[in-house]
Amino acid sequence: MEFEDLEELAGQSARQFVTDGEGPITKNDNAFELSCQLIENGDKFFTLVSKYDDVLADVLHKRGYKAGDTLRLILPFLKAYGATNRKMIELSKANILLVPGAERTMRFVHEFMQSFIVSTSYEHYVSAVCEAIGFPFESVYCTKVNLDEKEMDDWERHTLKNYAQEIAQMPMIDIPGEAKEIDDLDPRDQGTIRRLDEIFWQEMTDLPSYQLILEVNPVGGDEKAASIVDICRKTGASLEDTMYVGDSITDVQAFKLVRDGGGLAVSFNGNSYAVREAEVAVMSGDTIVTSVIAETFYKGGKESVMELIENWNLDNMKKTGFVHDYLTKELARIFPGELPAVVRVTAENMSELSQLSSRFRKTIRGEAIGILG
Repeated sequence: MEFEDLEELAGQSARQFVTDGEGPITKNDNAFELSCQLIENGDKFFTLVSKYDDVLADVLHKRGYKAGDTLRLILPFLKAYGATNRKMIELSKANILLVPGAERTMRFVHEFMQSFIVSTSYEHYVSAVCEAIGFPFESVYCTKVNLDEKEMDDWERHTLKNYAQEIAQMPMIDIPGEAKEIDDLDPRDQGTIRRLDEIFWQEMTDLPSYQLILEVNPVGGDEKAASIVDICRKTGASLEDTMYVGDSITDVQAFKLVRDGGGLAVSFNGNSYAVREAEVAVMSGDTIVTSVIAETFYKGGKESVMELIENWNLDNMKKTGFVHDYLTKELARIFPGELPAVVRVTAENMSELSQLSSRFRKTIRGEAIGILG
């Protein structure tokens, strides 16, 4: 192995590394991709439901609803179009797109720091990703679901397919950045939301498959924060000694928890929801930047990371003594010109950084996935 001194690092502190899966590790949005592969007009269907999710979680703050609950709302529809546990695993394995460097970063960090993945994604996909990168699935928190235990007759399947196509034909919801209540949205979008409310919270409730919506609890929002608390309880590490990497609306509560606890909250190619709650914004096409930040955090803590990014260049990395020579050489090789942007988020630059990061995110993950919350 090329990291000769990793054994010296192990055991130096109780600091720990926690990361989201989709975004910081992979380019996928597995639920979107499953919808596209299985549901007729699945791209439009999923994107609209995802926007509806953003409204419920971030604008209306619907009681009992959290960011990422899109994954429970779409389950009856996936099943109506033939999804099974086996098919979800097969489709997930066939479509994994790793962010360049992700496998090496996860292996590198896991060698010297307790590491965990906290992902909103279905367990079928997360287990496939863990297999692909050699990461222990027992160190993962994700959304558990068993599609095979629920039966569905032809009438219910037909009913759900009709709903899916009605949703797919609805105009896309536009959420103004300053929206705080339903009246802040365009009247057309208000009408779309009212119709979706009728479908999801009234008309579908008598369907047997509605139990999937009631029983499945996606690991997003508060559940991600709760997962970090559980990790701290198991490891004995404090929030102050926790680094969390995320990229979307499902990471907001995790960011707040870690940040308020004195830990390090890092947005990796994040959207506006992520950037506004993170302390560090990374825009990079390779995860080697995550490796650099993680090693600096492990050796010197949050303060050392902040000092590093204030003077973000190779010479300074070498002077700190915190960054492995291998990493600086790889950074120079992968980015022979300008290094990827790593910026401290402040009240003054937050708006500009949100726009820059959101645009960069689309270049890495594609327009269709990049616009999702």
